Amino acid sequence: MLIGARLRQLREQKQMSQGDIEERTGLSRWYVSRVENGHTVPSLGTLERFARVLGVPLYQLFYSGEAAPSTPSVTPQQTLEDLTADSGDKGEDAQYLLKLRNLSTRLAGRDRDVVLSLARRLATR
Repeated sequence: MLIGARLRQLREQKQMSQGDIEERTGLSRWYVSRVENGHTVPSLGTLERFARVLGVPLYQLFYSGEAAPSTPSVTPQQTLEDLTADSGDKGEDAQYLLKLRNLSTRLAGRDRDVVLSLARRLATR
């Protein structure tokens, strides 16, 4: 479904006119009309304004199901402590990074910036 058609559908379900949307969002009525008719693609910020006025979560502008969509399964991030616990070939690297992190917290802000700048240059080589 196109975003404009979905916005129109939600607006009509809430029994609101384009003028009501104009008053509550600050967007002009002609702009609301152009979005609903598919002539203009609104920015994410504008979509957030529409969602707030329509009283729906932002995802409902893109999803027409009743329940919230399921979130994808993402591999959890590991902390340095978790990495050091997992020994093996990378255990020494993780131990080194853990020591480096502990030492970097003791550096003053300016010194830390110098070290990070050097690390960036070395990483690009």
